[in-house]
Amino acid sequence: MDELLTTRQVQDHLQVDRTTIYRMLKDGRLQGVKIGQHWRFPRSGVEAMLSDPPVPSAPVPSETIALSTEVLPVHCLQSVQDVSAETVEVGAVTTNNAGQPLTGISNSCRFCNHILSTESGRQACIDSWRQLAQQSDAQPHFFTCHAGFQYARARIEIDGVSTAMLVAGQFFTSAPDPDVREAQIQQLANRHGLSADELRDADKHHNILSKTRQAKITMWLKKLADTFAIISMERADMLNRLERIANLSTIAKR
Repeated sequence: MDELLTTRQVQDHLQVDRTTIYRMLKDGRLQGVKIGQHWRFPRSGVEAMLSDPPVPSAPVPSETIALSTEVLPVHCLQSVQDVSAETVEVGAVTTNNAGQPLTGISNSCRFCNHILSTESGRQACIDSWRQLAQQSDAQPHFFTCHAGFQYARARIEIDGVSTAMLVAGQFFTSAPDPDVREAQIQQLANRHGLSADELRDADKHHNILSKTRQAKITMWLKKLADTFAIISMERADMLNRLERIANLSTIAKR
């Protein structure tokens, strides 16, 4: 029986990155079988490729990012995200790996709504989300955004590929220093053409998470991101089955 290799073993054999492995799988250059939620590859097929020119590893272009997010059932994820964010009392959004939002922001606070109402403020939020995406840690940990709030993210991985991320934020992990916060508010007002008084008023009710709630938020974030991945993989499997049925119907008509 032909030995089955993991994705990591194939990467090591072919000296390519994970994204290239899945691209080769999709275009038929590499054959594999799916066992549970993971792909396995016959050793004989992998070794046969070693005689071919190596496949260069290249950055994933923006159109590939767009295609990879097509399997995400955004409307379904939005509903789950809305209910979950309200329950745990944080803001939440699902973005692609460039920080561009795929869903609307759930349970957004008044302060952030003021920021997001301006084009420059929304871009600053996207830039903060992009920085979150660039973190190398697999587990969520807290990060300070451009507006001074704390955020964390969990990756949504489909077939081992990080396709998107779930972001939770709009809270503090400790009470902000009043003088520092006042300076932040004034800077944000000036930068985005907003009223400092309105921002100040919206900032009166801080959402400050205790250590216990911080731990629970990171656990919730990871579990919800994993749930989104499962929902997306099941949808992808369904679409694949429908495509195979459509292909069989086309063949039968010939």
